[in-house]
Amino acid sequence: SDYHFEYTECDVLGSRWRVAVPNKADICTGLPDPVKGTQCFSCNEGEYLDMQSQQCQKCAAGTYSLGTSVAFDEWDSLPTGFVTHGVITNEGNDQTDCSSTWTPKGDYIASNTDECTATLSYAVNLKQPGSLSFEYFYPDTSIYFEFFVQNDQCQSTDSNSRWMRISESSWSKYTVELNKGNNVLYWRTIAYSLQGSAVKPVLLRNIQISVAYTSECFHCKPGTHSANPGSARCTPCPADTYSNKGATTCHECEEDKYAVGSASCKPRPACTSSDYFYTHTPCDSEGKTQLMYKWIEPKICSETVEGALKLPASGEKQTCPPCNPGFFVSNSSTCEPCPSGSFSNGTCTECPAGTEPVVGFEYKWWNTMPANMKSTVYNQVFWEVAGEYIYTTPGDQDTDYLMLTLSVPGYLPQSMVKDAERSELSRITFVFETICTADCKLYFLAGYNQWNNDVVERWNGRNHKQSYSYLIQSNSTVSFTWTFKRTDGTERNYSADVAKIYSIVITNAIGGVATKCPRCALTSVKAGSACVLCPPGHYMVNGTGACQKCPPNTFIRTDQPVGEAACIRCGPNTTTNKQAYTACLSDCILDLRTSKGALLHYDFSPLANVTSVHSSPRFTSKGLRYFHRFNLGLCGTEGRMPASCVDNVTESGREVKGYVCQSTVVPSDIRSQSLVSSQPFLIGDSLIVTTETTLGNISSPQWMFAAALGLPDVLFYYSSDATQSCQQGRSATVRMRCDPTVTAKNRIMLPNCSEGTCDGCTFHFLWQSQHACPLCTKNHYREIVSACIQGIQRTTYVWQQPVQCYGGQPLPAQKVSACVTLDFWLKFGVSTGAVAAVLLISLICYFWKKTRLQYKYSRLMMTSGGRECELPTADSCAIMEGEDAEDDLMDLTKKSFFTKIKSFSRERTSDGFDSVPLKSS
Repeated sequence: SDYHFEYTECDVLGSRWRVAVPNKADICTGLPDPVKGTQCFSCNEGEYLDMQSQQCQKCAAGTYSLGTSVAFDEWDSLPTGFVTHGVITNEGNDQTDCSSTWTPKGDYIASNTDECTATLSYAVNLKQPGSLSFEYFYPDTSIYFEFFVQNDQCQSTDSNSRWMRISESSWSKYTVELNKGNNVLYWRTIAYSLQGSAVKPVLLRNIQISVAYTSECFHCKPGTHSANPGSARCTPCPADTYSNKGATTCHECEEDKYAVGSASCKPRPACTSSDYFYTHTPCDSEGKTQLMYKWIEPKICSETVEGALKLPASGEKQTCPPCNPGFFVSNSSTCEPCPSGSFSNGTCTECPAGTEPVVGFEYKWWNTMPANMKSTVYNQVFWEVAGEYIYTTPGDQDTDYLMLTLSVPGYLPQSMVKDAERSELSRITFVFETICTADCKLYFLAGYNQWNNDVVERWNGRNHKQSYSYLIQSNSTVSFTWTFKRTDGTERNYSADVAKIYSIVITNAIGGVATKCPRCALTSVKAGSACVLCPPGHYMVNGTGACQKCPPNTFIRTDQPVGEAACIRCGPNTTTNKQAYTACLSDCILDLRTSKGALLHYDFSPLANVTSVHSSPRFTSKGLRYFHRFNLGLCGTEGRMPASCVDNVTESGREVKGYVCQSTVVPSDIRSQSLVSSQPFLIGDSLIVTTETTLGNISSPQWMFAAALGLPDVLFYYSSDATQSCQQGRSATVRMRCDPTVTAKNRIMLPNCSEGTCDGCTFHFLWQSQHACPLCTKNHYREIVSACIQGIQRTTYVWQQPVQCYGGQPLPAQKVSACVTLDFWLKFGVSTGAVAAVLLISLICYFWKKTRLQYKYSRLMMTSGGRECELPTADSCAIMEGEDAEDDLMDLTKKSFFTKIKSFSRERTSDGFDSVPLKSS
């Protein structure tokens, strides 16, 4: 008992050695010498290798062996070799208790559901390459679940292949090849319960590891047995029988007791209405259906106990409900789909000319389970039809996940050409109700391929009859699942809690039937349709089928009535896409007028690329840090790259695209990623640009951000389709604020409200940037003219303060020009004045002298009496001293001014004296 035998690896000749290995080091001496072993081989199923004789022996009754594999299917406690531990996810909080790890639950082992990383590991050394297989149940995307293998060099499995797929219906099986040598197996989970609701743990069972040989057989677990030697597996005990560990037979329970795969029997409770369910038979030739009652299997209740209910009588005939839309009653009284090109609301009718059938599935009468729906997991039916609805039957345990799956082969091409971010392939709408006394949960999941189901919406507790719609935007969405769970208890105490689905409608599905034939699509039609084609931007005139062009700057919506009402006018500062006429876009260049009438030109092209912004960190109750990331594509032409948010948790990689989207981001080391993104949703996929603070039902209050100084903010409004929580649809507002000092392109602020929104439906952003300023024009600068210095004058241009523009027309360069100084003009003026004064004085002197002589001569002529050559006689002999002869003469002979002027014209002699002709004596 102090040692055991092992084989060495097989050599190139196919031989090996048997070696004795002590169970503990240095506990004994005298170990047996190595012995040449048998040739490399493995035992068959039901056998084990006896190391003493080195021969394969059959397992005894009550035990089993897989021959070349080790199986772990009993989880009452942690099997030998398995290690589980928890570590804190958020390194900054050392006080977080992470004692919860993987917990054995009998038939399986369950992971933790808190915010700690829990790891389950097992080490195995293989002498030759082998394999590993296990079954797991992974229904909740709020838990990240990965499996990987490390070799003896601590090299791990590729991170891209270690992520586990979501379980579509129930238990999923996983198989992986193992290399020769040391292999350490890791199952690791971490839960991110951001919504405060409970999450479902990951379950593991039936772990099998292939080895070169097994040297022992395993005992059958309680509730199973193996009657014969050499069994490869143990057989479950029939209902109402039990067995202990390693049993060879199962024992009958007493009449008033029951057992279901257990080691003991329990007393049977009294039968109640929760122990049976009802269903309908298919319609017969008379159009009748029978109401049938059935016990829930396995039956554990007793009808003989006092107060027990009996199973109601079956067979009551009722009138069959009508066929679902798109179906008709055939000769065999069954509902058959209408042929292609026709529609039905009870009877099939061919679509009239100018219309096309709208195909899909509409289930509102539940006489039989539709062909593309199922509710069977391991032959156990969870949902049953009941005429007006389909409902959940009581299960074996309250923890059962009752699943109903609708499969869709695909979707038809869109009848209208749409841009990618507004794409809607299909829409599923269902009406449901939950009636619960416990904390029941109803989940709606979308399957993005044959492996993955992601939770779209969940409802807790009692929910009154209501409708829910989900848009299908990808061809990869091929299934839809409704999952109902009554409570977390392991007993059957709340079997009466029920979920009901009254109707399910899915549009545009391949293989669907037509319920109506509306007029042809407004812009284009599918291949093979008989509709009249209308070119893009045209609508079909009601009643005539003629095509009419929509007014300028409008786009077409097919969900609007036929006619001009289908032409929707674009909002302010947006234009329709000219190719398809399906949306209004902005090329990031626009003109806006201020309240004072000034025209401003904007160019937001430098900010058009997709930009990310994060909310402030938030923390869960355990200190786990997470935040919300918004991706924003401000504007752009039709070929722009839209903003996208992805879910990199699951293999499907679900992605939403539009102008604005949000995802939840958690820093994590899961899958060797620095960030894990999940729960993406679209906020805005249509755009309007304006400076108004209110647009329709969307408002951007001034108090959300500090008031702008100077120019008003330019507001971008985005909106998307309505959801269950946002009946008016989600929307977003982006305030573009001019700040020439901000050179970064991603300075985006969120309001003080939680996570960028105050009501959960409208999100607000403030984007400050120099590129949010209007383009500069000549009105934004002024010129300064300097003084004339040394014949040079400079003209300098400077911006008006404060600067409220960027880009556009650049500031003109400084201009230099020649000029004349003030000193030159002063000298020139003085010189010119002096010359003019001298000239004027000279003229005055000249004319004065000339006038004087002429005057004297005139006097002489006037006194001569008109006789030639005769001087006038003197009145006296001489002029007395002191007398002024000239003055007397002027007083006596006064002449007019014109006479004087006339006398000026007389000629003078060359000597300057007047020439007077004299007569000879």
